[in-house]
Amino acid sequence: MMKKLRRYLSPLLMALMVVGSLPVAAAPVNSGLVSTQDALSAERAQDDRQRIHQILARDDVQHQLEAQGVDPADVEARVAALSDAEAAQMAAQLEQLPAGASVVGALFAVFVILLVTDILGLTDVYPFTR
Repeated sequence: MMKKLRRYLSPLLMALMVVGSLPVAAAPVNSGLVSTQDALSAERAQDDRQRIHQILARDDVQHQLEAQGVDPADVEARVAALSDAEAAQMAAQLEQLPAGASVVGALFAVFVILLVTDILGLTDVYPFTR
């Protein structure tokens, strides 16, 4: 009796051990790990947006935007909608401007970005683009 039981249980136990030792590949494992490069690029994008917001928060820039008929809230919304690459490009352009021309250059950069996005239909800032 014991011999018969061992004959049936041994192959069953071996099969269960083999199946149990195989890696489970049915569902992909999402470890949730963030690479160093991803963390640095996210921090860099946040710094770029913060620099842009600092320049746009200045009183002289606000007055110039209002003088050109641009609502500062629209500008803030558009800056928030920039991709990381666009924010990096705009921040780099703002840093390369000479010290005396930073206001004019910043306004020009904002004007061009809003104009392009208005022509593409992403914003509705300038009525003359329709």
